[in-house]
Amino acid sequence: MEDRYKKSMQWLARAKRVIPSASQTYSKSYRYYCEGASPAFIDHGYGSHVWDVDGNEYIDFVLALGPITLGYNDMAINKAIANQVEKGIIFSLPSTLEVELAEKLTEIIPCAEMVRFVKNGSDATTVAIRLARAYSGKDLVLSYGYHGMHDWYIGSTENNLGVPDCVRKTIKTFPYNNLDALEKLVNEYKNQIAAIIMEPVRVEEPEKGYLQGVRMLADKYGIVLIFDEVVTGFRLALEGAQGYYGVIPDIAAFGKGMGNGMPISAVVGKADIMKLADNGAFISLTFGGEALSLAACLATITELTKRNVFSHTRKLGRQLKEGAQKLVSDYDLNEIVTVKGTTVMPGLFFAPVSGCSANDVMSLFQQETFREGVFFLGVNYLCASHTDADITQALESYRSALDAVRKLRDGTPLEKLLKGKSFRPIFARNKH
Repeated sequence: MEDRYKKSMQWLARAKRVIPSASQTYSKSYRYYCEGASPAFIDHGYGSHVWDVDGNEYIDFVLALGPITLGYNDMAINKAIANQVEKGIIFSLPSTLEVELAEKLTEIIPCAEMVRFVKNGSDATTVAIRLARAYSGKDLVLSYGYHGMHDWYIGSTENNLGVPDCVRKTIKTFPYNNLDALEKLVNEYKNQIAAIIMEPVRVEEPEKGYLQGVRMLADKYGIVLIFDEVVTGFRLALEGAQGYYGVIPDIAAFGKGMGNGMPISAVVGKADIMKLADNGAFISLTFGGEALSLAACLATITELTKRNVFSHTRKLGRQLKEGAQKLVSDYDLNEIVTVKGTTVMPGLFFAPVSGCSANDVMSLFQQETFREGVFFLGVNYLCASHTDADITQALESYRSALDAVRKLRDGTPLEKLLKGKSFRPIFARNKH
C-alpha cells in the first residue's frame, strides 16, 4: 500500500465490512482500480478536479461515470438547487417543474412527444422495454450495449444470478455495425420481437448507413426501436445521438448528464406508445417528480447551451485522442494499447502482453496516471470545466504510463512495476 492512499485504505477496510463491493456502484468500487495504489474514496470536487480523502488532487476524466457535464460544484446548478430547497424537495401533488422540463425535452429531443421522469438509467431502459412490450403485445427483446441492472437485461450477461430462466430467455444480443447479423436474428424471431434496444454509439462510431439500416429493419418488421441514450444524451449532443446522427427511434432513455450529477433520468417517445403508461402499463415511483433534480436539469440545459459546451468538449476530446494516439505510436505500443471512441468520449484499451492479462496492463497504466494526478478508467469523459492545461497534464501522465507498459512488454516482471492489485471488473467479458 502506498502511503499517499493511507486514509483511503482505512476507509476501504471499514466499507468492506458493511457494504458489498464497498460501493453502491460496481464501477466505482475498488475492483475497478488498482487497490492499494489508487484512491478508494473521494472527499470533494470542483470544476474538473477531485480530491481524495488523503488530500490528493486529480484531474477527473471519469466524472462520476458520466453524469458531470458542466463540472463539479457548478454555481449555476447549485443556485438552482438552493432556490428549490427553499420551496421544497417533493410534494403531495406534481410540481410545475415537471411540466416545464417535459415541455423543454419535447422541444430538444427529436423522438420526444411525451416524457416520463424516473431516477437512473436502469429505470429508464426498463420503462422503455415495458412500454414496447405493452405496445407490441410481444416479449422478446434484441439488445446491443449495457442497459442497467434490471432482470430483463442483466439476465443476458454472466452476472445473472437471481434472474429466473424464463426472463433470461426473453432477450437476445446482437453485434454492433453488423446489419446482416441483426437481420438474421430478426428473421429467426420476427413474430416474437417487441423491441430492438441499443446504445446508438459506444466505443465504435456507427458505420455509414448502419443506424439508418437498423431503423429500416424495425419499420419493416413492425418492431419498436429504442435508443439507450443514458450516456450519449446531454454529452454527445444536447438532443442525443438521435439528433447528432439524424436517426429517430420510437422511444429513448436519457439519464446521467441531465442534471450535472443530480439523480434524474427520463423516458421519451412517441405519444401513442407513451400513453400506455395511462392504460395498463404501470409506471409509477414516489420520487419521479423530486423537484431538486428537475430544477437542476432545467438549469443544466440552459448552461449547456449558453456555454457552448459541446464544441468545447469535442475540441478537447480531439486533442486528447490525437495526442494519446501519437504517444502510443511513439512508444511503439500500437499492438498493446488502442485509442478509440468518439471525440467526447475517447478511450484507451489494452491487450495482453508478456504473460500478463489486459486487466494487468490496464492496472499498471492506471496506477501511473494516478501518480501523475489524473483520474483514469479507460473511457475519458469531458466536461465544460476541463481546460487545455488539463489535456496537457493528462497526456504527460500517459507518457509515464506508457513508459511503464513498455517496460512490461520488454520483460520487466509485473510484480516489480505494479504496486497495487490488478483491475477486476464485474463483467469478465463483454459480449459483442
